[in-house]
Amino acid sequence: MPTFQEISPDNDLKKMIHSAFDLDLDISGAWGYNAKEATVIHSLDVQLSQLEHRLASLRAYIEMNMTLSPEERYASISLKELSRRQEKYDLITYDVLSYEITAMQESIYERFISEYKEMYGKKEFNMTKHFEERKEKTLSRTIEYWFAISQIL
Repeated sequence: MPTFQEISPDNDLKKMIHSAFDLDLDISGAWGYNAKEATVIHSLDVQLSQLEHRLASLRAYIEMNMTLSPEERYASISLKELSRRQEKYDLITYDVLSYEITAMQESIYERFISEYKEMYGKKEFNMTKHFEERKEKTLSRTIEYWFAISQIL
């Protein structure tokens, strides 16, 4: 499995998200790799779990697509929450979430999409085989993301 580089905690999280995705979120901190680098959520305009999923998706997209060379990039990046727990350290409450990320190398994904569009509805198209091959080419990895949520409790 490929290794993905963590996003540097030196970057201003809020500015980086605004610049890359044109989103204004009431957050600070870092990219949630551990308690020290947790993403601090200051206020909510959506459900907490929805915001946490959005932030984890942004992190995955930056790690697996935006920071890689074109031939290494991944597409069809999808996250599924596996578990969540709360931990407290130094009067700060954290949501610690585990996500399964699935994705496919961009060039392979594009080939599958083209094949599907071209062959769908044709008698010789074996859709079952097509989706079995897609599943075989899909990368699956598990990540953990730390969110400091004390300010919104």
